[in-house]
Amino acid sequence: MTRVLIAGASIAGPALALWLHRWGAEVTVVERAPELRPGGQAVDARGVTKEVIRRMGLDAAVRAARTETAGAHTVDADGNVLETFSAEDGYISEIEILRGDLARVLYDATRADVEYRFDDRIAELTQDPDGVDVTFASGERRRFELVIGADGLHSSLRALVFGPHEPFVHRLGHMLAFYTVPNEFGLDRWLLDHQEPGRSAGLRPIRDATQAMAIFAFAAPGLEVDHRDIEAQKRLLRGRMAGFGWETQRILAHLDDAPDFYLDQVAQVKMERWSSGRVGLLGDAAFSSSPLSGQGTGLALVGAYLLAGELAAADWDPDAGFAAYEQRMRPFVEANQGMGRLHARSKDVPPPPQPDFDFDLIDRAINGVELPDYAPVSAR
Repeated sequence: MTRVLIAGASIAGPALALWLHRWGAEVTVVERAPELRPGGQAVDARGVTKEVIRRMGLDAAVRAARTETAGAHTVDADGNVLETFSAEDGYISEIEILRGDLARVLYDATRADVEYRFDDRIAELTQDPDGVDVTFASGERRRFELVIGADGLHSSLRALVFGPHEPFVHRLGHMLAFYTVPNEFGLDRWLLDHQEPGRSAGLRPIRDATQAMAIFAFAAPGLEVDHRDIEAQKRLLRGRMAGFGWETQRILAHLDDAPDFYLDQVAQVKMERWSSGRVGLLGDAAFSSSPLSGQGTGLALVGAYLLAGELAAADWDPDAGFAAYEQRMRPFVEANQGMGRLHARSKDVPPPPQPDFDFDLIDRAINGVELPDYAPVSAR
């Protein structure tokens, strides 16, 4: 039986684990965090992504965990509604779910069949023509036939195998922050958003009506912050949102109590190849399109389906499997990265003149990939 190690237990990693197990592999997932990370931004499932969820057998579970957001109000500093976008008009995806809730659905669907190693990571690896020898930070050593990095924008596995982040990570000049706050703002199924040039603050309803998700965005061209230094990130957020109107200061008052604070740059990952020998990359580690594309989750789920299917179809030969995966996936990735760059430019200060919507690009970013019907392991 082919043994596969996956680094990362957010979205791409557990999704890949589900398919690899279904195609007959023995799967281990290692995650640096001590447990699943809760909360996070709301992510959408559109187009072919919904079909992948259906093929996973998780449509009902994912829909049961949706945010059920009715729409969004843009408000002024006094809370007066300036503009309304209704979910009925397509502003909110039919399937919108918090990243942490989707991760929980995927984990629950795989934990009986997949080995999860939390609070651990890959410290070293060496590969030969037949396999990969891995040393974990915990000290244990194991051998696998394949290793996949699904550990995000700042992928440690990518750094181990492909080198420093700088050639691959392309910043788009903005930062985003999210964290859970008590719903003391009367939020009821409608997202609220207040904007000023170069920055914005918002509140999003979640399934637990006693809480809400705070959302901040601000322009940050050339700005860097350590993605593991939480206190420095909080100082940066407070500084950038100083003097901002609306409910911003009340929201920031809950910053130190948030169990799920997250801040990071808006960036894309671009690589000539997503594999090296028996090591491959998936999701943001390989091809982040940035949160502004609205399709990061779609890329992770579709990529997991194609990567597992092509590896199994190639009888687990890494050269053939990785090559077929890249050939199928790359045009879809490029379309979504184009969407991410387009949305980033719309937030620049001052914003550049915007062309009409590129509906062909939008369609390619949502539907522009074929999903083969891979044979189950019992049929091969």
